[in-house]
Amino acid sequence: MSRTQLLETPTEAVAVAPADPRRPRSTRRWRRLVSPVVLVLGWELAARTGVLAPEKLPAPSAVLATGWRLSRDGTLAVHLVDSLTRAAAGLFIGGVLALALGTVAGLLRLGDDLVDPPVQMARMLPHLGLVPLLIIWVGIGESLKISLVALGAFFPIYFNTYAGIRDIDERLVEVARTCGLGQAARLRHVVLPGALPSLFLGLRLAIGAAWLSLVVGEQVNAQTGIGFLMMEAREFSQTDVVVLGLLVYALLGLISDSALRVLERRMLTWRRGLRAT
Repeated sequence: MSRTQLLETPTEAVAVAPADPRRPRSTRRWRRLVSPVVLVLGWELAARTGVLAPEKLPAPSAVLATGWRLSRDGTLAVHLVDSLTRAAAGLFIGGVLALALGTVAGLLRLGDDLVDPPVQMARMLPHLGLVPLLIIWVGIGESLKISLVALGAFFPIYFNTYAGIRDIDERLVEVARTCGLGQAARLRHVVLPGALPSLFLGLRLAIGAAWLSLVVGEQVNAQTGIGFLMMEAREFSQTDVVVLGLLVYALLGLISDSALRVLERRMLTWRRGLRAT
């Protein structure tokens, strides 16, 4: 083989390499809506044809009409604002505490020895099963609802913060130390970027746990909130209101998770993970 052929071969190989085919992002978004739309249409058809009894599961159109009625008179907005306030307060308290303890346990050996064992033991207890004990401790007012949300959000954030820090390659830290970076700089440029993917996963799990905890908390001596609205509707057999409350919770969870995904993509632009084909 001549020298000319050796020089031309890599160029030819690069020229014929196929480009990575990628579907337009808008097409993927629309495709994700297909299955929910089909489910809703099937639900509507089953309710209209009598397969589903209205008193057991009303049609989506009836649920939307109920939602529109409650929105016009302001009832839904009042309950929604109170639920969002409780969820935000509990998520903030549980998230800050989990982030602080997870960071201490992940970075310091003494913190790991002192913090992680009791947290691991507490993790085995279902936090929703602590409702009777929490009622004795904090009463049945707003503190109970916020405490339940905080407990539900604490464990996913703590464990993912801890795991994100511990999974960082120690060689990267050694390289940063060799390059003369101080401890604060290593935390900023090595530890924080390395732990962010796990932290975002913990936040997504924590938001789901927060909404689940709020559903239970608002059914205990509440006067407002989506959970209270559902419990009151159950007393009067208003199935459409109960289903509306479930849909509101589902939409809140979906919106919060989608917003967190957008924030994750913006903050982790450097990460290149496996793409589905």
